[in-house]
Amino acid sequence: MRDLLTERLAGYAPRQLALDYPEAGVLVPVTDNPGNPELVFTLRSANLKTHRGQVAFPGGKRDSDDASLTATALRETHEEIGLAPDLVQVVAPLSQVMSRHGILVTPFVGVIPKHSELMANPAEIESIFQVPIEFFLADERERTDVITFLNHTLHVPCYRWDRYQIWGLSAIILVDFLNAVYDAGIDLLEPGRP
Repeated sequence: MRDLLTERLAGYAPRQLALDYPEAGVLVPVTDNPGNPELVFTLRSANLKTHRGQVAFPGGKRDSDDASLTATALRETHEEIGLAPDLVQVVAPLSQVMSRHGILVTPFVGVIPKHSELMANPAEIESIFQVPIEFFLADERERTDVITFLNHTLHVPCYRWDRYQIWGLSAIILVDFLNAVYDAGIDLLEPGRP
């Protein structure tokens, strides 16, 4: 799986935002199952100050002692879902995105063992779930949200998987991944499907 992702992301130039904001790193975990890879998501605890009760990729704010944003993503992933950093094969960064709370987020694609034992940290994460990538490639979104930020209007898909809604910042990162790796052709600047 790592070879496939490396090959497909080799020519990808992630968008870097020249903004001076607090930074965060998140991991886009892809299971090492070439026949049916899945993405790992979390449902954040309802007790958190920001993004409570929302679906997210594991990750968080950069600490002053983090050597890099990759280190931030791996540290936070370990803290949130118990995935040891040495089990993650980081492949490449995706485009940076800005959260509505003024955090500059850098996502990193990482391959993880397909049967990883993941354990939610109850202080931060309510649950962990996996979704086959093929589900998103069918683009059977529940709706399209119009989000205006930094003088841009985005048409962001919202997907429903079981009881989970994948929308907002997580959906923007997801679409960047799908377009970069699978040429999904999901255009956030056009209305697309309702």
